[in-house]
Amino acid sequence: MNTPVHSRPINERIDWLMELSRKHSASFCSPENHLARQRYLAEHNTLIIAMKCMDGRIHLPYVTQTPLGIIHPFRNLGGIFDLGWPYLGDMLADTVQEAVSAGRRVLIVITYHYSKGATERGCAGFNCDRDAARAHAFSIRRQVEALFGSGHQTVYPLVCGFETDEDALVLHGRDDLSLDLSTIAPTEADKVGSRIAALYPDMPIPVQRDLLPLVHGNIQHITEIRKSDRELNIEHREWVICIGRGFDFLHVPNVALIIGPYSPDLSHPIRQAAGIIRANMESGRVPDDGFLLLSSAPYLEPGTQKARATLKSAFLSEFAANVVKQDFPELAERMVTRSGILNWPERRLEIQPAKPEPEPGNRVS
Repeated sequence: MNTPVHSRPINERIDWLMELSRKHSASFCSPENHLARQRYLAEHNTLIIAMKCMDGRIHLPYVTQTPLGIIHPFRNLGGIFDLGWPYLGDMLADTVQEAVSAGRRVLIVITYHYSKGATERGCAGFNCDRDAARAHAFSIRRQVEALFGSGHQTVYPLVCGFETDEDALVLHGRDDLSLDLSTIAPTEADKVGSRIAALYPDMPIPVQRDLLPLVHGNIQHITEIRKSDRELNIEHREWVICIGRGFDFLHVPNVALIIGPYSPDLSHPIRQAAGIIRANMESGRVPDDGFLLLSSAPYLEPGTQKARATLKSAFLSEFAANVVKQDFPELAERMVTRSGILNWPERRLEIQPAKPEPEPGNRVS
């Protein structure tokens, strides 16, 4: 089918999204990718966590040529986080503690993004204000230091800009120094290790060693991007609101607005997302025949964990739907809801049976 996805009827768009999820799981579980992860982890022991925006362009495994499943993402609308949020703080602390108990160090990559070619292609969460987005990333860095210490020998927070026109990373170090990887020629990549050491003199040698493959991968990726003739996605055409966790498969630009279950006030980002969807419909950027509200919660094992994930996803779906119905009643008439759970070891999204929809004349606003 040659019709762009964003122009298709809502049922066809949903089918496309589900197929995207299935392909992601199949790729993640393939023998080649499984072995690549095992080999990579045997060589590089540092746990890498990425805190990033929901924007589909911010695909760190892709732009660093890293096997899927190595980088652990925390994604949220606008890349806005606060480690004082109880759930987020507990989840991050538990993730770090699990790694430390296994004898691993942790590198937390705190990202913000922007476009060097056009301001309007920047982060919508900060009204495309690069300085504000960068300042927020540094505020998260200070919170990480407050939580895990400023010695950086076990947990190292690294602020990283993401320039979306060329998928180039900008590494921020001490004394306002930075390293823009788009300025490094592939022939100079082997010498970048000394520049990393100068940029992060307090970074443990094992963490430097495990950061270098991401740096080398990004330099190679930028070279490939410059040889290609890719279209820069300028228009926002989102037609999906995702709430919860387990949306790694959605690394497609301008499709979904992803809201992590982290903030104590989830209603605020849900209203923001619904407003964006409504604007997209009113402007004709997407059809006005419907949008998808998709919830997800991951689980590791069957039994209690799976049952808990099912309840959590159902709650998130109902909560978000009620916010939309209350604040955007006309938009709610075009809302299609799906509640899913994610089999984490296989990255497999399992959609739960839908509740019967009320008849149009009996809808509750």
